[in-house]
Amino acid sequence: MLGNQYSISNIQQITGATGTIAHNVTVINLITDSRKINNPGASLFFALSGRRDGHDYIPEVYKAGVRNFVISKPPAKAESFPDANFLLVADVLTALQQLAAYHRAKFDALEVIGITGSNGKTIVKEWLYQLMCPDKKIVRNPKSYNSQIGVALSVWQIDAQYNLGIFEAGISTVGEMEKLEPMIKPTIGVLTHMGSAHDEGFANAEQKLEEKLKLFTNCQTVIYHYDTLIKYKAQVPGKTNFCWSRNFREADLHVFSETIIANKYYLRGTYKSKEIECLVPFIDAASVENAIFCWATMLALGYDAQICDDRLEKLVTVSMRMELKQGINNCSIIDDSYNSDTQSLEIALDFLNQQNQHQTRTLILSDIFQSGLEHNVLYKQVAQLVAQKQVDKFIGVGKALSAHQALFSTAQKYFFSDTDALLSVLPDLNFEDETILIKGSRAFEFERVSHALVQKAHETVMEINLNALQNNLNFYRSKLNANVKIMAMVKAFSYGSGSFEVANMLQFNKVDYLAVAYIDEGIALRNAGISLPIMVLNPETSAFDKMVEFTLQPEIYSFTLLDEFVKFAQLKNIFDYPIHLKIDTGMHRLGFEDFEIEALCDLLETNKYIQVQSVFSHLVASDAEVHDTFTLNQIRAFEKAYHQIQGALKYKVLRHMANTSAITRWPVAQFDMVRLGIGLYGIDGAINNEVNPLQAVATLKTSISQVKKIRAGETIGYNRNGSLPHDGKIATVRIGYADGYLRAFGNGVGKMLVKGVLVPTVGNISMDMCMIDVSAVEVKEGDEVIVFNEEYKIEELAKQINTIPYEILTNVSQRVKRVYFYE
Repeated sequence: MLGNQYSISNIQQITGATGTIAHNVTVINLITDSRKINNPGASLFFALSGRRDGHDYIPEVYKAGVRNFVISKPPAKAESFPDANFLLVADVLTALQQLAAYHRAKFDALEVIGITGSNGKTIVKEWLYQLMCPDKKIVRNPKSYNSQIGVALSVWQIDAQYNLGIFEAGISTVGEMEKLEPMIKPTIGVLTHMGSAHDEGFANAEQKLEEKLKLFTNCQTVIYHYDTLIKYKAQVPGKTNFCWSRNFREADLHVFSETIIANKYYLRGTYKSKEIECLVPFIDAASVENAIFCWATMLALGYDAQICDDRLEKLVTVSMRMELKQGINNCSIIDDSYNSDTQSLEIALDFLNQQNQHQTRTLILSDIFQSGLEHNVLYKQVAQLVAQKQVDKFIGVGKALSAHQALFSTAQKYFFSDTDALLSVLPDLNFEDETILIKGSRAFEFERVSHALVQKAHETVMEINLNALQNNLNFYRSKLNANVKIMAMVKAFSYGSGSFEVANMLQFNKVDYLAVAYIDEGIALRNAGISLPIMVLNPETSAFDKMVEFTLQPEIYSFTLLDEFVKFAQLKNIFDYPIHLKIDTGMHRLGFEDFEIEALCDLLETNKYIQVQSVFSHLVASDAEVHDTFTLNQIRAFEKAYHQIQGALKYKVLRHMANTSAITRWPVAQFDMVRLGIGLYGIDGAINNEVNPLQAVATLKTSISQVKKIRAGETIGYNRNGSLPHDGKIATVRIGYADGYLRAFGNGVGKMLVKGVLVPTVGNISMDMCMIDVSAVEVKEGDEVIVFNEEYKIEELAKQINTIPYEILTNVSQRVKRVYFYE
């Protein structure tokens, strides 16, 4: 994270670190992720220990040019890092937090708003920024950087130019807030909505509230919802308090009237015995409550009621996620068209660099407003970021960027005074085979640029949440024994979720292997820039040449296939080509059987054309307790076969057997590597759904094309199979069996979610559309319809037609546009 300047010797004193300093350099950037390195010569890497040990990445970070490290154990081969500064501390995270707290204390006079709660923290933070930036130069958390690490990196941004800080703090268990408070050291506290998020980390709701309130220990003023703390027995922190309520007149701000007017929310309240009002441009309950928190905060800070009203009406939606979409001319579009500041730009450029499917990386950027920096300073920082992130093509839009175009050294660069000027020549810029990041301030209406560059598709869309996928990967990673590798299954278009988009995320998160079903799937990943080892489960003999050309590794499951591949290798003069041996321990689908292992070993001992990378088998029912005896027998049979093969070879061979469910249920079967499949996408039959730590990755949604009134008994759809038992309404929606919504869902078997209500299908499912009964719901053409999401789960659809979630996911047609979200 970009920040301030400290000498390495000064940091050593602040953190109490030991160690010898080779060069007393100046540190500007703090790094906790080996994959995100800017200005390496001025960076300090904190080797944090979590799901993975940061010390393991020191060689990689050193190779990238970083020479300053905070560590808790000496490197194994110190001589490999001759000019590195190693600061040795007892705990690396504590050292990071000590440095952040020290830096915050240097700006003791800075007014800081600290925000915590269960929900709404990020929205309230971003809206307060919108409301106060006309008067203040504000530093704040990028996006939702509110964790033990995120807060430290956020506070590092503070410098003398700012006169207000707004920082949110999130905790998940006892004791965490006491570490965050000294880093934020708020003078004003805001306690947002208290809900059930992270309840599992606390004994009860009262303990969670007490822990949250510790952020406000040294506050001058604390702002809160009166109803939340009405039963709180202890003293509310803060020398003064400011509360709001809808129910209690004694609150400082009593909201006594709420009305929807022209799709806006009109609020009336009393403050200091006077009636005041404001208009909020949102009508959903969560947004209205968050807006009231902002209203109360502004009043508590002395803002005039009329100014509050004027500014609250101009609030705009906070978009915390980027969208990755298919673009024209084989481009990939990263759409962040409503969000532009230097902190979020850095995060978005990191995401751009994760994408390997195209060689050319393009950035379309608007002027950045309300940064608090002089233009020459601001755009020098932006130009440095663009250069460090190796952007190939830069397109600047706005008068300020155009005036500072000389700062940008990108080989291809174009500047336009406004969005209309860009759109007028967009076809002439010849976008083709590139990844394009679109990042703009809202005033520039970059959604028009996105619309022009995104490939058009019909309105049925499958959204893929890459953050959820990353969360699921990290969950399984946390369950692995030490040094166990991960092979991620991305066959069948990553279970319907996408190919290179998912593979890029997995490669960025350092899985060890990928597995595909067929050679052409592997070739597609190679063409998209995926460099991980890839195992092919069903290698076709006719495509061995392509497999070798693209360095794909075949699964060998029979003597016939082994003989064919060895003959091919002999013909092409190929030696020691990596292969994977499949052992049949009970699936009886593919693989060498126990009586064949001895003969297999004889062939392997003398064969110079192949080299066995791994020996593996497949569990039949690892999630089912009723089959545990069979599973145990499979494990024993596999171990026997593996030891025979390993004994015949003079080199170490990996072994893997555990699929998704076995990772948690059968730790004994983790061996050297596990194969993670459907669990990546949030589905695992071995996990109790009531306490499911996995997140749903996919949302399939469509829309209503027409609404019709139907009399009781009138027939609906093909073969007149559908009807309503009463007068009512049906909606025709834009999804059918050609999109993957199977005919089995017809005639009331399937249900869809419309405005929070589950409604049944009516009649047969057609190829491109189907009908649903919306008699009990107020709907109109264009309204969104959810086929499945995190609330209405894929597992439920599978039960409806007596199948498995795999089939539901993989049946979603390729014509359904995939949109990838990343926060």
